[in-house]
Order: sequence, then structure tokens, then C-alpha cells
Amino acid sequence: MIVDKRRLTKILAKADGRDVAAMAADIRRRHRPVIVKAPGKTLAMIKMREPVRQSLFYIGEVIVCEAVVEIDGARGVAVVMGDDAGKTLDMAIIDAAVNGGVFRGMETLLALEIGQNERAMRENALFLRTMVDFESMDQEAPDDLNSFKKA
Repeated sequence: MIVDKRRLTKILAKADGRDVAAMAADIRRRHRPVIVKAPGKTLAMIKMREPVRQSLFYIGEVIVCEAVVEIDGARGVAVVMGDDAGKTLDMAIIDAAVNGGVFRGMETLLALEIGQNERAMRENALFLRTMVDFESMDQEAPDDLNSFKKA
């Protein structure tokens, strides 16, 4: 069962809005979500880690959409990069259902995650085919240089 918030958010954020809307519609049919904070745009700072000293710094701001929903006393929150108010509200509804223990779409979430992982592996495979291995090129260089000296 997916209860890790980071994993849940990652799956929903990568998912197509129609899939997220379908899951939220199922929850709406069974429960009455109360919108605590309607979806709205705001700015959020993007924090990065500098790789050498491992120090944190802010690289800039990004527009995010956030919403808060309550279902049977359980709160759900969603903050999504961009300005898709509909998807953000649907994600908050799903989060509230998960928090309240009334979410029935775990199989759908797992199927979405598997599809997303497979898509990422296919894309990575395409990129790997175009990568250059500089180490192997360095090994070839001395032989090439020796052939020029002989000629």
C-alpha cells in the first residue's frame, strides 16, 4: 500500500490529469470533499544543493498551485509546479482520502507508477545509446598517435 507521501505525490504529479481526475471522481461519488483552500497560484523558492561544499542555496522562484481539502475530518494537501488548478484539487482530494483511510485506488496508483517507471527506462535507454565513453576514447588515442608516427 502506498502511504509514503513523497512517492504518492511523485506518481500523481507525473500522471496524466485525466487519470488523476478519474480517481478523484470516484472519491467524490463516495464522499463529500470540503475545499478548505481553493486551488490558487503562488510562488515557491527552489532550493538546490551545491555539489562541492554541499551547501544549500536558492536558485530562484517557480509558480506553484496549491489546494487543501478535507474529507471526513482528514486533510489533504497538494502543491504542484505550474498552474493546473483542476489537477491540484484532484490531487488534494486523493491525499485526503489516503489520509482518511478511504482511498480505494491503490491498484491504479501502482499501475501508473509501473507505467511511469517503464517509460523512464525506455527514455534512459535512448539516451544511453547516444552517450560517448570518453575513457574508451582515451584508450584509443595512443594507438592512433603511434600510427601517425610510423607513417
